[in-house]
Amino acid sequence: MPAKPFLPLLFLAALLLRPSPGIANPAPSSLMLISVPEQKLVLFQQGRKVATYPVSTSRYGLGDRFGSYATPVGRMEVAQKIGNGAPLGTVFKGRTPTGEILKPNAPGRDPIVTRILWLRGLDPQNRNAFTRKIYIHGTPQERLIGRPASYGCIRMRSRDVADLYSRVGIGAQVEIANAPVRRAVAALRRPARAPEEGMRQPQLAAESPQLATRDTRSARSEEGRGHSG
Repeated sequence: MPAKPFLPLLFLAALLLRPSPGIANPAPSSLMLISVPEQKLVLFQQGRKVATYPVSTSRYGLGDRFGSYATPVGRMEVAQKIGNGAPLGTVFKGRTPTGEILKPNAPGRDPIVTRILWLRGLDPQNRNAFTRKIYIHGTPQERLIGRPASYGCIRMRSRDVADLYSRVGIGAQVEIANAPVRRAVAALRRPARAPEEGMRQPQLAAESPQLATRDTRSARSEEGRGHSG
């Protein structure tokens, strides 16, 4: 039987066009697939891979507990976009530009810079993502990109997050997977049983067991602690 090399692309195209629960007409046209083991973000549009960026996920592992500083996994979407037109390196505090601009790897500085994509969780395993202020955002600590170094968010180089920001809209889909990119795509291709409450069952990674005993009393984000996510 001849090979069918385009099946993954056809599946991803169907995934991008499916509606998001609880969102009216989001019309997502993009899927950002983030591989935690590979520290990569792969952007698919209309089922085609159009860009790959190095990223940095949490130094504290995976999870969605308040106060854990962990990166949640599963299906999410872009709820808000912040920073349109801001110069590269623009510093944000409370999602508001301060007027300061930092160069990459500015010594002793670690704020959120350039652009913010604020994520909303769509799975039970990441339902706290929006409240925890989990973003895809720029960081001045670009030398750490490519290894886990954040406090829960997805960090990117300023030029990369600006490029990504220009390509995706509100409602764009995000999948954070504790798996290599190829395995994550294969997992997305597998049909999933629809749970009764209308949310997709987790298919990828659950919360890291070592995070179970972390302090959960604080709901403040990393941004509120004086450093970026």
